[in-house]
Formats: sequence, structure tokens, C-alpha cells
Amino acid sequence: MRIASLIASATEIVAALGFADQLVGVSHECDYPPEAVRGKPILTSPKMDVKKRSLEIHEDVQKIVSQGLSVYNIDVAALQKANPDIIVTQDQCEVCAVTYDDVVKATQTCLSANAQIVTLHPDSLDDIFTDILKVGEALKVKGKAEKLVKEIRGKMSEIQKQTQKLQKKPRVLCVEWLNPIMIAGNWIPEMVEMAGGINGITKKGDHTIVVTPEQVKEYNPDMVVVMPCGFTIQQTLENKADLENLPGKIFIVDGNTYMNRPGPRILESLTILAGLFHPDLFEEKIPSGAVSSFV
Repeated sequence: MRIASLIASATEIVAALGFADQLVGVSHECDYPPEAVRGKPILTSPKMDVKKRSLEIHEDVQKIVSQGLSVYNIDVAALQKANPDIIVTQDQCEVCAVTYDDVVKATQTCLSANAQIVTLHPDSLDDIFTDILKVGEALKVKGKAEKLVKEIRGKMSEIQKQTQKLQKKPRVLCVEWLNPIMIAGNWIPEMVEMAGGINGITKKGDHTIVVTPEQVKEYNPDMVVVMPCGFTIQQTLENKADLENLPGKIFIVDGNTYMNRPGPRILESLTILAGLFHPDLFEEKIPSGAVSSFV
């Protein structure tokens, strides 16, 4: 089997199901597991400089999208050389990875008609597990995927059982982008509640929304968890002026590794939230290097 993964979360799913050695190409954002992606052909690239500040990246993305273009390129020549028979991509977010339409066009251009496209669409926590099962079915390891999902769900339920009994729960805002301020939706509100917090502005079932600084201050959170999609902690810290506009106690999570990757490590993301909300119970379980406080 020859597998191309065009989104980082899909690469993690493929590896968790035991098919890392059958990856023949990955996206420019795929970095985990390191041994699974090391030396693999890179099949995509961004059309903007992803090292810029938050507002600059947002403005660049808006310019590209306003022209009816995709934010990312597919290296058709590299895709053809990789010659996958399964391509895993997504159609949930046009600024998260290459678009589904672009994948279809590239596949029709350079691959055989037998190449299978597996499309993920994670809007909620349940959708993440559905997508894991979908990949498992495509790779003909349905049972293994079901076992993985059961294991992750079980461990997440254990955390929820401990937090649901707690009386004191912090009012939380989860910031997915700094400028403009975007409050995380999709699976994050549900995870905040599971981790023993009270999620602000967005609720379960909502998509990520843009808000004003006034709306953030009006909510008056006890804690702000900053998790910009695709940003490491260091890159987030480079947006100091934007961070200083946020109220309450501020924690920065590695948004490139956690929270924004709807795959097996969603469990670690829940652990991080629980550790921030209730450090007496869960702080020691936060992965090393995953969080930094902003003073």
C-alpha cells in the first residue's frame, strides 16, 4: 500500500494504525511522528510566509482566498513520482491544508483512476473518532482503528469523571488566532467542559468565530488559553502586543502540536487543558514543553 497524507493529523492517524512505513509522501506541516516523516517527499507548500506575525498571515490569507485561490500548492510532479494508491486529505477548512478540489484535480492529472481519496471532516470530537475509523477502513484495519478509538475515548472519559465532580471551575477563553482574535470552536468547547472548565463565547457545535477585544473583556475570563493554529510557543510569543491585549491569566499552548490536530493526540490536548484548569490533579501529566505562561 502506498499512502500520501496531505494533512498533519492524518499522518498521525496513519502512523498510529501502524502504516508509517507505507507513507510515500506528506504535507509540509507533517512533523510527527518524526521517524514516520523523516526523509519523505513533501507534496504541499504554503503560498504565504507562515513565519510572519498573526495579522500579517491573516491578511495574506484573505488576499489569496479573495482571488478564489487555494492557500496551498500541491507539487503535482512529486505526487506523480510518489504514485500513491491512497491519499488522505480534508475538506473541513480551506486555510488548514490543500483543498479537496485541488486534490481531485491533481489526482486526475497525474495518477491512475484507481487512486482512492479519503477525505476527513472533523467539526467535533465525535468527528475526530469517525475520521480515525474512516482511515482504518480505507487501510483495511477497521478493528485496529476501533480499538484505538475505544482506548482514546476511555482515557478521555477518565479525565472527565474526575473533573465533573469539581465545584470550582475556571471561566476560560480559548484563542485560536491572535489578530484578529478568533475564539476556538469545533471540538475545543466540548474539551474545555470535559477538562473541568467553563468555555466562553463559543459552545459545542460552533465553528471558530472572530470577536472584538471588547467582547473578550466583557466575558472577563479567569484564564485565556492561547493556541494559535500552526504556531509554536515561540512564534506565539513573537506576537507580544496582541498577547498584551488579552485579559486574565494567559497560558500559551503549542498550537502547532496540540489542540488544532484532530488525531490521536487529542488525548494529550485534553490532558493539557485539565492540567491548566486543575493543576493539583493533572499538572504533572502535561507533556513537557507543551505550555508556557505569559506574564
